Amino acid sequence: MSKPKLATIWLDGCSGCHMSFLDMDELILEVAERADLVYGPLVDAKEFPEGVDVTLVEGAVGSSEDLRKVREVRERTRVLVAFGDCAVTGNVPSLRNPIGPRAVLETVYLEKPTHNAQIPSQLVPELLEEDLPVHAWVPVDVYLTGCPPSAARIYECVKRLLDGEAPETVSEAVAWKFG
Repeated sequence: MSKPKLATIWLDGCSGCHMSFLDMDELILEVAERADLVYGPLVDAKEFPEGVDVTLVEGAVGSSEDLRKVREVRERTRVLVAFGDCAVTGNVPSLRNPIGPRAVLETVYLEKPTHNAQIPSQLVPELLEEDLPVHAWVPVDVYLTGCPPSAARIYECVKRLLDGEAPETVSEAVAWKFG
């Protein structure tokens, strides 16, 4: 019998949730015994695979590339987890929302450049009008709050999902209140 497929993905956030995932220390070995980690920053996979059982999505959706990725991940994942406060509420990335993407780009690339002042037109994905939580774009099955969630909470959530149980979650109503 094959093991469940586990994936992680990092959108618009700081990577703190992935650092907390690594803080599981030796418990990562237990997760590895129970599931195949098929995609994420720790895996050298270029394409998000089909048939993933559980995906932890870190970060808000702030660019056209984030939106493309999260839609692909949702299509290919059975249980999608909004992983951390940026994914659940928009958190820090959404602080740009009141000023808009154009003002952010102008400040970073025109007003405060170190050299060659210009807004890039290649290699930088187009920013969306608002940086929003994952559930604003795709259905989310589990909300794992925290900035970042503790290693113990991440482990417990992943363990329960791999066991086919529902972990403790935040309701969608609470996520929308903050998102």
